This record gives sequence, C-alpha cells and structure tokens, in this order.
Amino acid sequence: MNEGLSPNTFKDMYLAELQELVSVESQLADALLRMAGAATHPALKDLLIHHRAETEIQKQRLVTILQKHGADPAAHTDQAMQALVKETRKMLGMLTGDDLRDAGLLASAQKLEHYEIAAYGTAAALAGQLDLRDEQKMLHRTLDEEKQIDTLLTQLAKREVNPDALAA
Repeated sequence: MNEGLSPNTFKDMYLAELQELVSVESQLADALLRMAGAATHPALKDLLIHHRAETEIQKQRLVTILQKHGADPAAHTDQAMQALVKETRKMLGMLTGDDLRDAGLLASAQKLEHYEIAAYGTAAALAGQLDLRDEQKMLHRTLDEEKQIDTLLTQLAKREVNPDALAA
C-alpha cells in the first residue's frame, strides 16, 4: 500500500497509480542506462539510450500532473518494477556471449515496456473516468510512445538481434 496517500476515494486511487508510475519511470531510466552499457548491438544500444531520454520526459509529465493535484511524486516505490529490474540483472549474469546477451537485453526491455503499457493504460482509463481529459490525453500520449518503443524492439529482435543470437 502507498505510504504517502491513503486511497479513500477514486481520485486517490488514480493519484496512487501515478505515483507508482513515477517510480516505474525512475527505476526504468536507471535500468535502461545499465542495459545500454551492456548492449553491444549498435541499434539496440541506440534504442535503449533514446528510450532513456524519452523516459525522463515521461516521468516529468507525471510529476507535473501530481504537483497539480498537490500529491507527492516520490511517495511510492513500485515493487513490481524493482522485481523486473532485478530479474534483468540476474538474467544478464547468466548469459554469455555478446549476441545472446543482446537478445536477453531486448527480451527484458520488452517485459519492462509491457509493464509500463499496462500501467499507463490503467492510469489513462482512471483519468477518463474522473473526467480529467487533459491528463487522460497526456497519459495516452505516453502510452502511444511506450507501444511504439515496444514495436521497435520487436522489429529489432526479429530482424537482427535474435537471428544473430541464434547463429552464435
């Protein structure tokens, strides 16, 4: 349960979701930096670095919304994202060889993206039910960005990274 906000209303639940997303984006930004450092495939490295920059912008959008409502952006740590990031580190330690490690990084990046897609979809739906249309549009914009990065990761996996790992 969120330590900084007691969800007594639907709006409180919405704000708690946004606080979780701030934590998700913060953890993801750190993880993407480490993942880009471990990647050897140039397109994968570039995509991870690009998404890290995008992640910082997405986090700032969330902070702006939370501040508008007087809610503390740092009130919650998302434990599910912590677990996903921990699994990524564990998996990287198990994989040997650059091509296989790159395929594992890509697979992990997609798991992280899918978690974000689910979280942003939920937050956008809640904003809509609260008739917070500007916030809903902002959350949908980020959701679309997350879906786009997922599509790019899938294309890179299918066309280059996974075939390289398979051939290694």
